[in-house]
Amino acid sequence: MSPVAGGRASALRTAWQPVFTAVVLVAGLAARAWAPVGWDRTIWYAGLAVSGTAVVWGTLRGALRGRFAADVVATLAIVTAAVLGQPFVGLVIVLMQTGGEALERYAEGRASDAVRALEAAAPRTAHRFRGETIEDVAADEVLIGDLLLIRPGELVPCDAVVVDGTAHVDVSMLTVEPVPISARPGSALMSGSANLDGALTVRATAVARESQYARIVALVRSAQESKAPLQRVADRYAVWFTPATLIVCALAYVLSRDWQRVLAVLAVATPCPLILATPVAVIGGINRAARRHIIIRHGTALERLGTVTVAVFDKTGTITIGRPAVRRVIPTDGATGDEVLRLAGAVERSSGHLLARTLVDAAEAAQLEIPSARDVVEVPGRGVAGTVEGHRVVVGARSFVLEGMQRMRERDVAVAVLEPPDSGLRAYVAVDDAIAGVVEYADALRPAVRDVLRDLRALGVRRVMLLSGDHADNARQVAAAAGIREVEGDLLPEDKVTIVRRLVGAGASVLMVGDGTNDAPALGAATVGIALAGHGGGITAEAADIVILIDDLTRVADAIRISQRTMRIARQCIGVGLGLSAAAMIVAALGGIAPTPGALLQEGIDLAVILNALRASR
Repeated sequence: MSPVAGGRASALRTAWQPVFTAVVLVAGLAARAWAPVGWDRTIWYAGLAVSGTAVVWGTLRGALRGRFAADVVATLAIVTAAVLGQPFVGLVIVLMQTGGEALERYAEGRASDAVRALEAAAPRTAHRFRGETIEDVAADEVLIGDLLLIRPGELVPCDAVVVDGTAHVDVSMLTVEPVPISARPGSALMSGSANLDGALTVRATAVARESQYARIVALVRSAQESKAPLQRVADRYAVWFTPATLIVCALAYVLSRDWQRVLAVLAVATPCPLILATPVAVIGGINRAARRHIIIRHGTALERLGTVTVAVFDKTGTITIGRPAVRRVIPTDGATGDEVLRLAGAVERSSGHLLARTLVDAAEAAQLEIPSARDVVEVPGRGVAGTVEGHRVVVGARSFVLEGMQRMRERDVAVAVLEPPDSGLRAYVAVDDAIAGVVEYADALRPAVRDVLRDLRALGVRRVMLLSGDHADNARQVAAAAGIREVEGDLLPEDKVTIVRRLVGAGASVLMVGDGTNDAPALGAATVGIALAGHGGGITAEAADIVILIDDLTRVADAIRISQRTMRIARQCIGVGLGLSAAAMIVAALGGIAPTPGALLQEGIDLAVILNALRASR
């Protein structure tokens, strides 16, 4: 059975018990009013035999595994009630116990479908050359050295190197980098990359099961399996409350030799504040977060989030906006930046390349009037050329622009001037066979990054790290701009997982924030993983414990605040509930409370706990 199916089956098994018990209690009360004498007890005994046996058996199985938790006192109370002929008291305790467990299962939520989603999105087929013909085969049948055809719009089925053809290839699914790479002969491609335009002939360098995409699937699976389950809050408090209850029961019997007093102590001591407080508060916290467009997938994530001490961020799309913008236009002598941007925008408007759209957006934002272009020709992965207002305009890579120019002396002088040592992502613009300028692009830092980091430190996060698959120099520049001191670049997905696991192994509570498929394994390995899914999170969202639905990094700090407040309310509820139960235990031990009023009193305490815990939703 899959983890998801198993989780749903467990939820159904838990939910029937409180419903069945409540129906039995009501049926018995109705029988007491209208049926012959004794029918009420018969109904209650029958119901207790069914639902009470399920609770007792569940506790015994836990005890056989070495788990002595909050359920022990409830089980003892149920057994004692049955032995002493108090089925009504036993059923009330069953209702409290199973109702709390049902709420807890609801708060835990469903298991992640991350691995299944990854496997479903994996490349399935490949077009393999057989001499002069092409055959379609399963991706798993491709062998190292096979020649494959990758058509526009298709995924690369396995790691490969380009043998022939040029194209733009989208690698954002694997690296999160928003700019498609220019694939040409000799370019290495990773499985799972998407061919955007031209046809490519590639040679397989790894079989599908050993390619990059398969490694990401394996990393996500191992990260989820290795994450240790969180001990229930109820069980942590039960470590001392359960022994204390048993001691009071023993003293009550020694002093009175009355088993009814023992049952009364157990009835008022049934630790439903332990069982109810946390799930009710967690459900309230999850609902509050949802109103902030923060989807917390299970209660464990909400509880863990408030304890994080180390925050790890991906770069592109997380710390930065994730889409390159025009940083500046460098014109040559005799030209202006606006003129270069206007003419370049005219030919770029016909291109589907991401940088072309970005350049046009920049021209429109500058309120420039973009003229129409004629005879536009685009060479995939290299550039675009056309005629604008009678001028021949070429925009693209340096080599593409130079090849289209005719006057050798002019181009050499111009390019030497425009080629600084730290040149990054840029497009060259030539007008009438002369370099007119260079357009520089940069992925802009999110405007609220520094505020978010300040808030995280105020919330108890002691370390902040930046992990990126981008070049180390670019990662360091972004980290310096954001105010992050610890940074590592040139990382593969497995490198990120290794770093996160090392932090967790050293005892840190690690928060990982990312937005790309390559972040999914690290999100699964972290104590808590948060996916920014404002642009559609896909597999990353499936692997994360928490999903932020809007493109707003400040919601990370909001989520931590909600977590800390929710757990603070839960602990308050537990403290007050156990305090009232302890006081009632003493009164019951002294004979001041009978079993049935004790069970009803405990219900009153539970109601007070629930009402207080509901504050978490406000």
